[in-house]
Amino acid sequence: MAKPITIVNPRALSDEDLREAIELMFFAYRDFTARGDAILAKEHFGRAHHRVVYFVGRHPGITVSALLAILSITKQSLARVLGQLVREEYVRQKTGANDRRQRLLYLTDKGRALEQDLTSEQRARLTAAFREAGAEAVAGFRKVMLGAMNPESRRHFESS
Repeated sequence: MAKPITIVNPRALSDEDLREAIELMFFAYRDFTARGDAILAKEHFGRAHHRVVYFVGRHPGITVSALLAILSITKQSLARVLGQLVREEYVRQKTGANDRRQRLLYLTDKGRALEQDLTSEQRARLTAAFREAGAEAVAGFRKVMLGAMNPESRRHFESS
């Protein structure tokens, strides 16, 4: 059982405090993704499919290039995953109205159902954890997550 961390001076964190934080993140992520992984396995999908479905659902009409930037993967990796999602009718592509070279991505009804199934427990877990922790802790969580990101990733949240 993890002991509560009481930080008097955040600049004086011990190695043990940092190792415990790493373990907390590991176990939280493992548990946070477990149900989604089981759903994905039934469809013969992996976490890359989940990320694509999530971000296409979050940003309907996202371009392939914008999705590549968010996911920070190669075109080849995205083509494999996206191709499967399109073939199996989870995602549809439309040509851009202003630039015919653009491919705009949207979830189909089947894709929206999958995204909902994948994230429903995650949203419930976060809702319960945030309610239990309180507003100050939620704000602190956001600061910690932003602080753990690379600057280019952090820019995604600058307008939030």
